Parts: sequence; structure tokens; C-alpha cells
Amino acid sequence: MPEKITSEDFLNNLVETIADSVSKQKSVSFFEEEKSNSVVSSFSRLFGRQRPVHHILGGGKSADVLLWRNKKISASVLAGATAIWVLFEWLNYHFLTLLCFAVVLAMLAQFVWSNASGLLNRSPSQVPRIVLPDELFVSIGRSFGTEVNRGLQFLQDVACGGNLKQFLVVVVSLWVAAVLGSWCDFLTVLYIGFVAAHTLPVLYERYDDQIDSFVYNIFDQFKSRYKKLDAGVLSKIPKGKFKVKKHD
Repeated sequence: MPEKITSEDFLNNLVETIADSVSKQKSVSFFEEEKSNSVVSSFSRLFGRQRPVHHILGGGKSADVLLWRNKKISASVLAGATAIWVLFEWLNYHFLTLLCFAVVLAMLAQFVWSNASGLLNRSPSQVPRIVLPDELFVSIGRSFGTEVNRGLQFLQDVACGGNLKQFLVVVVSLWVAAVLGSWCDFLTVLYIGFVAAHTLPVLYERYDDQIDSFVYNIFDQFKSRYKKLDAGVLSKIPKGKFKVKKHD
């Protein structure tokens, strides 16, 4: 026989049903609000960025170095680049001179090592040989060729893509690089780019919200200035009318 449902059980079931529906509505509204916030945040990111900076930089060991995941390795790489720049730019050393000095020091160390056993009346010790693997040069060549081809493909896509805004941005960027190259030599430009690559990504990763808001504020100011210029000057410039001649 079916169980009898009392009025108290009926009220309890009704209250539980209402509570479940309210909780579901709250959860749905919460997820919708979270989704809308994520959509807004994706639109407010710089250049429409939706992936993390580490993933944009490749997500490998190079990205770890650029984003200072290991501070000792990143600091040593930056210190080595700074030392090379100081030697070549401030101390006016040349690459061939430093290479010859390094080879002479290496040969002197091996000479002393190999002849120290005879001077000290000991058994001759085995001098370690420095051999660079062939795979190292192959990987360096492949990486360099891949990056060069990627850059050429990007420039050709910009030139043939038909996006005038992107084309002008690339042309202006190349013009700025040419101006910087006229102010300083190629090594200094490489060093500035190297330092920027090791400082700007990590700063943007830490302060991305502030940087995004600052850049978009500048874009908004440029847009408002352009609207004023268009309303005051550009719109008043007379435009010529082209008439199509009819041929009999």
C-alpha cells in the first residue's frame, strides 16, 4: 500500500523543492556572471590577448628565462650579455682579439696541466678534451633558420594581407628601428633588444592589468583627438568628384 503523505511532509517537500530551485538559479547566475566577466576581461586585454604570457612566448625553457622563472639562470644570461656589450662598446675590444686571447689562455692551461706531472715527478695525467657535439650546431642552425623564415612569412603576410592598419604599424616600427640604428651601432641595438626581452615580458606579466588600462586610456585619447581633428579639419577639406565619361 502507498504511504500516506501528511501535510507536514508535503510542506517539507515543497520547501526543499523551492530551495533547490533557488540554489540552481543562483549557481546559473553566478556562472553567467563569471562568463561575462571573463568575456569582458578578454576584450580588455592588450591586443586581444587571451593566453598567458608564458604560453605566448613559447612555453619552453626560453620562456622560463625571459620570465625569470629561474632567477639565477636569467641573471647570469643578462650579466653575460652586459659583460659582452661592455667589452666591445666601452673597452673597445674586438671579437678576433678576445677570441685569440681566449684560445691562448685555454692552450696555456692545457700545457701547464700536461707538463705539471713531469715537473712534480708524478704519473702523467689525462688532459680533458673539449669537443662540441655536432647536434649543437645543427640545432642552432635549425632554430635560426626557423625564426628567420617565420619573420619573413610574417612580413609577407602583412604586405599581402590587405590590412592597412597592421601594414602601417609594421612600417612605422621598421622606421623607428632604422632611426635607432642611425643613432647607435648594431651591437647596441641588439643589446637594447636583449635587455627589453628580459625585462618587459616579466613586468607585463606582473602588472598586466595596470599596463592594459594605461594603454587603452592612451588609445582612447588618440581616438578622441582624431575625432576632433576630423571634425575640425579633415571633414572641411573639399573632396573632388570624379565623373565617368560616357563613350558613344
